[in-house]
Amino acid sequence: MNPQILVEIVTHKMPFGKYAGRYLNELPVSYLEWFARKGFPEGKLGMRLQTVLEIKSNGLDYLLGPIIAEHRK
Repeated sequence: MNPQILVEIVTHKMPFGKYAGRYLNELPVSYLEWFARKGFPEGKLGMRLQTVLEIKSNGLDYLLGPIIAEHRK
């Protein structure tokens, strides 16, 4: 995995929908699971959302803390 993806998911915001404006790592699992069922968006956004779902599904949210601290000043 490219570590830059982790930086992107804590610095990029959801561009549309119910959670527009929220950082990708802050999206609820239920919303990410909905995308998994319906289909993730194409391109980088879809890849980022899939990564967030994997992180949250595996209880690895804590790994993002230091990245958030470093990149959201």
